[in-house]
Amino acid sequence: MDRRVFMARGALLGGAVVAPASRVLAQGATAPAIVTRDGARPQMAHGIQSGDPKADGAVIWTRSDRPARLWLEWATTASFANATRVRGPHMLETSDFTGRVDLNGLPAGQEIFYRVVLQDLHNERVLSEPLQGHLRLPAAATHGRAARDVRFVWSGDTAGQGWGINEAWGGMKIYEQMRSTNPDFFLHCGDTIYADGPISAQVKLADGSLWNNLVTEEVSKVAETLNEFRGRYRYNLMDANVRRMAAEVPQIWQWDDHEVVNNYSDAKDLSGDQRYTEKNIPLLVARGTVAFNEYAPMRRTADVEAERVYRHLPQGPLLDLFVVDMRSYRGPNTANLQTRESAETVFMGKPQLDWLLDGLKRSKAVWKVIAADMPIGLHVPDGKDKWEAMANGEDGAPKGRELELAGLLRAIKQAGIKNVVWLTADVHYTAAHYFDPAKAQFSDFSPFWEFVSGPLNAGGFGPNKTDATFGMQVMYQKAPTEVNAPPSSGLQFFGQVDIDARTRAMTVTLKDLAGASLYSKTLAPQRA
Repeated sequence: MDRRVFMARGALLGGAVVAPASRVLAQGATAPAIVTRDGARPQMAHGIQSGDPKADGAVIWTRSDRPARLWLEWATTASFANATRVRGPHMLETSDFTGRVDLNGLPAGQEIFYRVVLQDLHNERVLSEPLQGHLRLPAAATHGRAARDVRFVWSGDTAGQGWGINEAWGGMKIYEQMRSTNPDFFLHCGDTIYADGPISAQVKLADGSLWNNLVTEEVSKVAETLNEFRGRYRYNLMDANVRRMAAEVPQIWQWDDHEVVNNYSDAKDLSGDQRYTEKNIPLLVARGTVAFNEYAPMRRTADVEAERVYRHLPQGPLLDLFVVDMRSYRGPNTANLQTRESAETVFMGKPQLDWLLDGLKRSKAVWKVIAADMPIGLHVPDGKDKWEAMANGEDGAPKGRELELAGLLRAIKQAGIKNVVWLTADVHYTAAHYFDPAKAQFSDFSPFWEFVSGPLNAGGFGPNKTDATFGMQVMYQKAPTEVNAPPSSGLQFFGQVDIDARTRAMTVTLKDLAGASLYSKTLAPQRA
């Protein structure tokens, strides 16, 4: 069923359809639901989310305002005929009242309608009003099975540089623009919050007018306590556009630096930053990690590495998505000019690189998309003498972190892996990059494309300088002419990917805040 039909079946309230509470626990409930005044019921003010879709499952997330148990029903029709009921976890202070269910055993490729209700733990007869959501599962990845068209959107960098929720302007409008494309999923390429970017009530714009932010205590300063990190995620979910899309479109999150602090690595030093009373980077990383894992609609991995972000998400016979983590395993930010690999040149790390290469080799999907939290050929400095990304400002042979990338690209070529595309955000503008070995200083790799888009209701910057080591050619870019351009400038960007089931071609379109198509590139699949 098309999502537009689903939307017509009920009135959306902040991204969810309201249904009678008494219907939700009808089968096998421990006690009948009772109706109380609204203030006495558990509330889900931050809405519901789905995430990490796979052919037979997805994660469903919500947050309560008090101790509660999460209950969930799902069905393949909007009428909820023959719905399946699932008992979810307890939601307590220890998780900031967040909770999730990893639904499994769902029918591949189906539209799934779900509704979430909370059971008050102070009185189990009291239920919240249910919130209803929707997701579309990918087709099974079985080789040779008939495929269907795939569409998804990606971007990154939400509510940064002091640009928060301006309700008079319409809030974070770019989320509504992405939702309106009717995608199968949304890929968030990192900087899901700006823990290091205080939001003030007003910002004076260049024309003398004022940008008015909604402000909470937690976003009024840099995040240091666990509650302040959590408060950043709660803040973004106060936006109606964000909640509406989250209830209708599955999300795939990764993270970068602003979930903790700008450009953090083992070399980060906050001793001179008067905004912070807590200078301990490992402690801030720990608190930021806990908050991210509580709020991301992400499938958790085994306890051997329960906080792992990199993961493989098959999206049917046309697409395999590999989400990488360029933040958690890196060495210190340095001048990045080492001539041999060492602990200082680690960027993704050998275990992750081995996992990625093995997954690419095993993939039977037509397209292999690597979702990266940073661009691989742009200059991204960290101060005056260090580098934050892979590029090092030298256009010669690979050095520093570039050595790791050179090894990966060489291995991809040697294995004969085709149709690899990189998607990223981070730099707060949009661009299309072609990596051409014929124009590179290191040429032992197959040519490939990288597409960049962002930000999402954050300051606009760029464009960044380019590095020639891997022959990067800028085929298109659009960036503001001012530093920290406000969202109202219109220079907010996302990308849309369409894979045609008949031709198997991938079309990547870069779009702006108004949904206008700025640049489009159709890639024909190559045979392995």
